[in-house]
Amino acid sequence: MNSILKPLVVFCSLGFALPSISFAESDKNPDPWQGFNRAMFTFNDAIDRWALKPLAKGYKFVMPDPLEVGVTNIFSNIKEVPNTINGVLQGDFKGAAHDTGRLLVNTTIGIGGLLDVAQYMNLPADDPEDFGQTLAVWGVGQGPYLVLPLLGPSTLRDGFGRPVDWYTSPTAYIDHVPTDNTVLGVSLLSARANLLDLEKNITGDKYTFIRDVYLQRRDYLINNGEVADEFGADDFDGEF
Repeated sequence: MNSILKPLVVFCSLGFALPSISFAESDKNPDPWQGFNRAMFTFNDAIDRWALKPLAKGYKFVMPDPLEVGVTNIFSNIKEVPNTINGVLQGDFKGAAHDTGRLLVNTTIGIGGLLDVAQYMNLPADDPEDFGQTLAVWGVGQGPYLVLPLLGPSTLRDGFGRPVDWYTSPTAYIDHVPTDNTVLGVSLLSARANLLDLEKNITGDKYTFIRDVYLQRRDYLINNGEVADEFGADDFDGEF
């Protein structure tokens, strides 16, 4: 237990200190590092196009639909742990109790999350919570948009939150290397397979489309759905 709590305490302490850090951001240009971001986007897109996407298509082809849904349910159930932790850190105790209820019901009656039984017990799936959202609730500014190598879209604030997200996920504490690698691989394939249909909606400049969708989605999650619709804003000319 100590190995779980110590990193969390360190990062939570960092979170309380972050509001005093000045993140250079502008409402008119949330993408001042666009030169760097586009280079990272091109790199990530190449890896996705030649490796991850073909594997995800193969995964979707060989997996029976019920089993594919079950795998998605399992990983969604695992995410209820960081959902609960971040709910508490944000002071949303009602939401944390809801996520805890889903976790307990689906882990037991739902056979480890394979079946989403909780949705039939007035415990429907809620929006995910992560430490980036928690930092926003604590008053940390968003900072510039940032595309991370291999990890994809982010912001400076969300980047600070990612280590805590890793530490609060139960999969981070799998000691058996082959099992850990298998879980990571299946998780990536499942997540990518779920995006195959959605990417058909991409129009125009792919980089701009994904950036705008990501930023709008983050605003939606942080503000619990109460956001202005600014999707489709003009591209920015900021340089790295």
